[in-house]
Amino acid sequence: MKNLVAVSRCCLILTLLIVPATSAQENAVRARPVTKPPVRLVVHAGRLLDTRTGNYVPNVFIVIEGDRIASLGTSAPAGLTVIDLSSATVLPGLTDCHAHILGNLKDESPGGGLRMSSPMAALWGYHNLQTWLDHGFTSLRDAGESDLAYGQLALRDAIKQGLIRGPRIVSAGNFVSLTGGHGDADVLAPDQALPRRPNIANTVDEVSDAVRRDIKYGADWIKLMATGGVLDPFSDYRVEELSEEQMARAVEVAHRAGKHVMAHAEGTEGIKAAVRAGVDSIEHGTMLDEEGARLMEQRGTWLVPTLYAFQFGLQHDAELGADPVSVAKEKAIIRAQQPAFELALKHHLKIAYGTDVDPDYSSMEFGALVRGGLAPLGAIQAATVNAASLLGAAQDSGTIEPGQFADMIAVTGDPLKDITVMEHVAFVMKGGEVIKNEVHSAQ
Repeated sequence: MKNLVAVSRCCLILTLLIVPATSAQENAVRARPVTKPPVRLVVHAGRLLDTRTGNYVPNVFIVIEGDRIASLGTSAPAGLTVIDLSSATVLPGLTDCHAHILGNLKDESPGGGLRMSSPMAALWGYHNLQTWLDHGFTSLRDAGESDLAYGQLALRDAIKQGLIRGPRIVSAGNFVSLTGGHGDADVLAPDQALPRRPNIANTVDEVSDAVRRDIKYGADWIKLMATGGVLDPFSDYRVEELSEEQMARAVEVAHRAGKHVMAHAEGTEGIKAAVRAGVDSIEHGTMLDEEGARLMEQRGTWLVPTLYAFQFGLQHDAELGADPVSVAKEKAIIRAQQPAFELALKHHLKIAYGTDVDPDYSSMEFGALVRGGLAPLGAIQAATVNAASLLGAAQDSGTIEPGQFADMIAVTGDPLKDITVMEHVAFVMKGGEVIKNEVHSAQ
């Protein structure tokens, strides 16, 4: 009897040991992610624009596997779903290289940002990103924000993780600026002043601190305020703000960390100082002179001209709440825009597409570039192959060919003959996912 009890106890102990082990194995199996085969489908392009050469290729079948383009051919593989764009012109997804994502971009009042919490600014940012997508912009470079919580980086990461839908984003952090400079968000009276913000850098060493903070919290780019600007009540766009030494330090710190540097630069001397300091791109360049254009050409510095932003502002800044001082600056600076852009074209500067405007108007820069003297193909290249090159993404975007992300748009008409066709994007795909399809079948 004792032996029988002993055996029973042993069996019970073994059972208790085995059952948890079995449950753990079952749980481990359940926890393993289920790997689904990538979705395969075909886009039938009536004609495909080769953004490198400007040539049209008719009747192309683009095979997509997962989020990438697998192949291009003259017929569709059997058994695959075909998206019929045979009546349309297909191009790569577009990139806006000068976007500001956060907040209500229709409020240009000086204190607008101070009345909005960081969470609300990010919610507005999500809304704005959907508008960019709807206009065919599958990638963005955020050109910096005043949000100390870096809401733009949270949105970038949420898109990468698949939590929300939006364009692919690379982003600057806060604006590195002087006290009272274009990136100083404190527009209040001296007896109501805000605590000094960490993006304010009045010395070379303080620039290092501001840049390292942006890098610490995940910025891809560093944004410098080389000159004053328009949409603030106290800076002078003609005046260099950060010194060449400060900007050179920012470039040194950023490049050592594998980051790139963009410089808001409108005034002539600030543009040249930023280029000599080694920045990767000049934003606006509105008062570029011959010496500055030659320097940019020699050094291969990119220009993101944002022509339409100033043209739009001239007509609408006042009604959107801009300070009268800003409205007056807009009227004054616009006279310099065309001569500067002509110098950029004369010196064959590398030009990338950027808007710096409410995304409802994100497609209007195409027309502004062409009116400024760029060929329609050049304007399209600015938003595709050139933009991809500036952002270091040429291996993934800017063209439609095997290995690239399946980011593409479609328009009806010929954008090489009428650039305004680009203002009416009828189809948008990002990473193999159809975002929008308003193309009428040719059949």
